[in-house]
Amino acid sequence: MQVVRVLESMKRWRDTEAELSEASRRYMKLGTTDMRALRYLIAAQRHGAVVTPSSIAAHLGISTASTTKLLDRLAAGGHVRRLPHPTDRRSLAIEVSEDTSIAARATVGRIHARRFDVAASMAPAEREVIIRFLDELVATAEDLKHPDEAGVAEA
Repeated sequence: MQVVRVLESMKRWRDTEAELSEASRRYMKLGTTDMRALRYLIAAQRHGAVVTPSSIAAHLGISTASTTKLLDRLAAGGHVRRLPHPTDRRSLAIEVSEDTSIAARATVGRIHARRFDVAASMAPAEREVIIRFLDELVATAEDLKHPDEAGVAEA
């Protein structure tokens, strides 16, 4: 049945994505939270945002003490730099080191380029079907995250 094949393909994709993430984490010798922090920092830097320890803590949902330990590990590994905040003397700005940024761009950039090529090889109508499918999946997840808003009774 085709519906089952779609779900099986989705599972294979999730498994593959998890394997890629784990391989990156092992390659960089970092924990899951450390990798999440680096992804956040790289994305923020790309948009010109100044990242502070408190914004990292908020993004990751961890305490300030845990954030300090995380930043100590990342700094010791040469992954981040602590710099004076450009406008707030009481705070620090956290930046990804150039070496870590280059390594991330090389691996993530290569993977993203391959994914782009796969999507580009499809006809526009095929891409629209996939976009609608994925958007509808996201909507079902949103309903589950906010059951009271979707009219679903909480357990």
